[in-house]
This record gives sequence, structure tokens and C-alpha cells, in this order.
Amino acid sequence: MLYVESLGKSRRSDSCCTQGDCRRGETAAYCLLSTAYSPVLTLGIDPGTAIMGYGLVDSDGRRLSTPAFGVLTTEKGTPPEQRLRLLYAGLIELIALHQPAAVAVEELFFNVNVRTALAVGQARGVALLAAAQADLPVYEYTPPQVKGAVVGYGRASKEQVQLMTTTLLGLRSIPKPDDAADALAVAICHAHSATLLAAGHANTNRGGGTKART
Repeated sequence: MLYVESLGKSRRSDSCCTQGDCRRGETAAYCLLSTAYSPVLTLGIDPGTAIMGYGLVDSDGRRLSTPAFGVLTTEKGTPPEQRLRLLYAGLIELIALHQPAAVAVEELFFNVNVRTALAVGQARGVALLAAAQADLPVYEYTPPQVKGAVVGYGRASKEQVQLMTTTLLGLRSIPKPDDAADALAVAICHAHSATLLAAGHANTNRGGGTKART
């Protein structure tokens, strides 16, 4: 398996997650019970058996940054079961290295051919298993939800999503390959949702507002 990682240029150097202080397994309140806007590291995944994109997004409720993004790849001709084994091992290694607080995965989009849908579904299963093995909460988002969170328009083009992802993360160029950019967009989507959840908890604790749904 070829393991490719690109380091993002972080806007902040005081992130608890990049310093390794975040604790794994803080579920439910998503690390929000102690502080409304505690920095949270999310691992976004764009599932695929030949190429699986991943992107880590750090959020403190106000700004976003990425400590790392890249792809996990398997060689052409590798038996399906071996592809899945290699992807699982790669994800476990990523989770152990970066220790995210949550995993965000794009939901399966059925406007593709059956063979592609099957492969993506298998890769999603591997991602869910790796997250469960690490005792991490998993959040799933549809493509329109991701586009809406990143661009503000659920039918935005792929190019628009990539450009806004680059802007939001303070990167100098569009993340490559596309699979990594897609994974970052999924992580951004969850980061925005987590911010709304934090605001909901804060308002609830003050006696007002409602809890945001994930």
C-alpha cells in the first residue's frame, strides 16, 4: 500500500490536538462539556478501495486548520479482501498517529454505477470499523450537506468546494489529490456541525436555545 501524506499549513500553533493533548473516546458532548469551544480534531474520509482520501481538520469554533491530509492507495490487481485489509491498517495507523476526536464520512451517493457503489460501500465499512475499533464517534453527511457547509450552496460544483476548502483552511493551493480535498471538505462539514452543537450546549446551559442535531 502506498501511504501518501501532505502536511497542511496550520493557522494556529496552539491547537490541543496538534500538541497531542486531546483525549480519544470523548463522545456524546464531543469534548464540549468542559469548554464550549474546545479545539477539536476531526478525521474526514472520502471512501474508496483504490484510493481513500483523508483529511484532518482542527477547529476551535472560530478558525479551521489542517495538520495533515493525503490518501491511502492500493495497487491495481490487489484482491478485494487484501485492499480492505491494507486500508484498515492504514486508517488504524492514522488514528493512532493523530488521535482525532471524531471521524466524519460521506454517505454513499447512489447516482453511480453498481460496481463503484459496491466498492465505495466496502471502503465505508472499513472506515466505520476502524473508527469503532478506536472507540471514536462516527458522523455521516450527504454530498449536499457537505457542499452546503463548505460553500453555502448544496448544489455547488466540485471546483467551488475545493476553492472554499482551500480558503477556509488557509492553504496556499488546492489540496491534491481530489480525494484528499474531498475528505477535508467532509471534515469541515462536521467541524461546522460541531460548532453549532457547542453553541446549542452553551445556550442550553444558560437556559435558552435548543441543542443542535448532528
